[in-house]
Amino acid sequence: MKIAAVETFVVGNPWKNWIFVKILTDAGLTGLGEATGGLATKPNLGDVEELARFVIGEDPRHPDRLWQKMYRGRFANHTAGMTGIEMACWDILGKSLNVPVWQLLGGKQRDTLRVYANGWYTGPRQPGFFAERAAELVARGYTALKFDPFGGAFRQIDRSSERLSIDIVRAVRDAVGVDVDLCIEAHDRFTVSHAIRIGHALEEFGVMWLETPVHSADIAATIEVARAIRVPVATGERYRRPGMFVDLLAAKVVDILQPEVLSLGVANLKRVCGIAESAEALVACHQAQSPLCTAVNAHMHASVANFLIQENFDDSAEPWTWDLLTGVPRVLDGYLTVPDTPGWGVELNEEEAARHPYGEGNFLRLFEEGWETRKPG
Repeated sequence: MKIAAVETFVVGNPWKNWIFVKILTDAGLTGLGEATGGLATKPNLGDVEELARFVIGEDPRHPDRLWQKMYRGRFANHTAGMTGIEMACWDILGKSLNVPVWQLLGGKQRDTLRVYANGWYTGPRQPGFFAERAAELVARGYTALKFDPFGGAFRQIDRSSERLSIDIVRAVRDAVGVDVDLCIEAHDRFTVSHAIRIGHALEEFGVMWLETPVHSADIAATIEVARAIRVPVATGERYRRPGMFVDLLAAKVVDILQPEVLSLGVANLKRVCGIAESAEALVACHQAQSPLCTAVNAHMHASVANFLIQENFDDSAEPWTWDLLTGVPRVLDGYLTVPDTPGWGVELNEEEAARHPYGEGNFLRLFEEGWETRKPG
């Protein structure tokens, strides 16, 4: 079996243009991957186009070998385009053997996955709004919620905005009770001193974690914050090398890792889960892309012993999403059922994709006030 062509499809999701990669083979099998970038669409499209020269004519049933070929060809740099191609090859490998990808990753540790909701607070930055929406999700069965209450803060946050942020967390905690886990997202916003101050303020709410309180690439700063506060720190979505997780875990103060498949690739994601397990750390893979990556993370999480919880934006997705992508596992009473269909189990409706073209304003603007509405700019 040989790769005959690599195709891309851009779908204009309002807050992030999704990029899908489709690999066609001379045997008739196809595979689906993703190369979405939160703040970059056209560069990622060009990336996939240029990477095709490394894989055309190759056997897609060796996805890790092809990833390594692309990695060396890119002078030991990883890109989302590489993951999109590798992901599609894993899909083909599973289909060729008539097994789900989790079977290829070592088998299944569990049949269902606890999830937390994200993307649900698309409205005013007001405690009452956050509390109302949070209560609705808990009524639907969610037992964990993630949200960023910090507005457009960048490096620092003024006292009034900080008070509002804490009031939002307090309102959500009051609305959902003490048994629902709250994950507070900070989106790399703060300096060390501001992050420590925020961390201390959150301690009274018993939150599950404070996520990426300082710039993710600054491992020393992350460790300093984690040592200074009693709230667990979670991080890892922007790490592009497995070795970065080794450096983080060596300090023995962070034990919740959030590797992102588009930042690492599928095979490396599995390696990072193993690195975490060797350090007695837990894994909650990051997922803020299309629902295809919901399925990818479900396969990964099903296969690892140190799974904690899975991120889920899908119940906040546009209604047409479910005409675009079929086979994605959906949340029921706060849990996903791990799919058993071959490959990732997800197919792209190309006609529906064409109905939602690229939008030049479809980008997150995390350091602007009002970003959380996720309205195209």
